[in-house]
Amino acid sequence: MLRIPAVIAVLGLSALTLAACASSPSSAASTSCERTDSDASVLDFAQASGDFGKPAVTLKAPVYVDSTTYTDTEVGTGRQITSDAQDVVFSIAIANGATGQSLVQAAPPVQPLSSWNSSYQGLVTAMMCATEGTRVVAAIPASELSAAGAQDLGVTDDQSIAVTIDITKVYLAAADGTPQYNDRRGMPSVVLAPGGRPGVIVPDAAAPTELAVEVLKKGDGETIGQGDTARVQYTGVNWSTRKVTDSTWENGASVAVAPGSKLAFAPQLVGATVGSQLLVVVPAGASGAGGDAATVYVVDVLGIDDPAATN
Repeated sequence: MLRIPAVIAVLGLSALTLAACASSPSSAASTSCERTDSDASVLDFAQASGDFGKPAVTLKAPVYVDSTTYTDTEVGTGRQITSDAQDVVFSIAIANGATGQSLVQAAPPVQPLSSWNSSYQGLVTAMMCATEGTRVVAAIPASELSAAGAQDLGVTDDQSIAVTIDITKVYLAAADGTPQYNDRRGMPSVVLAPGGRPGVIVPDAAAPTELAVEVLKKGDGETIGQGDTARVQYTGVNWSTRKVTDSTWENGASVAVAPGSKLAFAPQLVGATVGSQLLVVVPAGASGAGGDAATVYVVDVLGIDDPAATN
């Protein structure tokens, strides 16, 4: 059974707050990433146990490190973390490195890896370049935790923590599918920043009077089914004013969208593949559309949430 102490408010809720307040992910561009153990000797003092997804960590001896040290005891074959802008789901067990006391066993909700950086820099270091399905054993000094994070864990300046991390889900940072040719006249154009954040150029023409959908990028991932909940980034732009009406990129966090969602583009996700980018123009007055003008949506399909995942 997972022990959920008050520090979970730090590991879950505070990280969510950081994600919601961030103007954008800190490093959205994916790069080539080679995963190598920083020091396998971490296994000399820390031992991982438990089924994957429900990790535990126990100490064989006290541990003190000057910088984050980690090794992978299981290597997954899923998607790799190549950017701290990627949403990651993991389970974690934390013990005090000096006393061996179990501090936390938890499974934080879906959030970008960057949301942990300001309070738990060592966790980001230990997970970067790992793949979905990997179990990481690490030791992290108090110097790579924020003062508040260390205090909430009860770790003093001269102590370290030992952790086991099971990386259960890794999402794309942005749509990475193959660009598609579209020749429908009068449709908006989309330009992308290096990290994948879209900008929309609305043409000087009348908006479509019927729903219009284009696949800008075709992903090679799983297909979104009627009962699935997609994890997406999106931007909405008012056709008449050319102003952004809503943007997860600006809000700093992706969202989970089910086909029955009130978001006007939600039904168009059914049949889309992970890695795809959709351009959806919703005419004025349509269900889910806002105001008296058409809305342009650019939607990146980043993955499919597990049933237990939350925003």
